[in-house]
Amino acid sequence: GWSDRPRLSVFRSHKHIYAQIIDDLEGKTLCAASSANREIAEQHQLKHGGDVRAAEAVGTAVAQRAIMKGIKKVVFDRGPYQFHGRVKALAEAARKAGLEF
Repeated sequence: GWSDRPRLSVFRSHKHIYAQIIDDLEGKTLCAASSANREIAEQHQLKHGGDVRAAEAVGTAVAQRAIMKGIKKVVFDRGPYQFHGRVKALAEAARKAGLEF
């Protein structure tokens, strides 16, 4: 069932976007990525952490980190946000990088 999949949770602020993959059964974060992370910002040459490009970078990064840990199937949790703009961009990039949801 869906409930045994880890949850890809998104949080966005004005300046940044964050994604983490959470195992709700264990209550722990399995991996995370954010535009505030210097490594990700430099790798993707982000000028601003609060735009669509940053969201795509974070989606790609969190997916790559998950896949390296053997996680492929997740449940996408957009939280209180509508599925458009940065949240949608993050989700689509994560899918493109190989996460399934």
